[in-house]
Amino acid sequence: MISYQISIFAENKPGRLAKVTGILGREKINIRAITISSSDAFGVINILADDPKRAKKVLTKEGLTVSLKEVVAVIIEDKPGGLDRLIQLLAENGINVENAYGFVLESWEKAVFVVDVDQMEKTQELLENAGFETLDADTLAAVEPFHYMKY
Repeated sequence: MISYQISIFAENKPGRLAKVTGILGREKINIRAITISSSDAFGVINILADDPKRAKKVLTKEGLTVSLKEVVAVIIEDKPGGLDRLIQLLAENGINVENAYGFVLESWEKAVFVVDVDQMEKTQELLENAGFETLDADTLAAVEPFHYMKY
């Protein structure tokens, strides 16, 4: 199943991230996961949102440079070796991971690892054959995050 990542190309200076989060907050678009990579004067903000197509539209309308990219959100075990099982499968089959990040759904149970790969169809087939569960955009948008217990 395919999910969508919003990538925003932005200057690396104060207030750029605030502009993005302000727009999405005002539009009631929920950020499910976010990563930021920068190099010198520019960077890329990658976001998983609950409504990625609308997020792209509103960010573009505000003058930002935005792209919508297909990614795979894979459920992995949240335990030592859980991520390695996925990464070894991709490596053994010549799949290049171009961008990735993850987050925990249930501590010591489940996590999500989001991958942008060079061979999307082959990756989906490999994951399915290996028994990995993937999340589509709608399912990912509805994911309930892990809540920590307060003592």
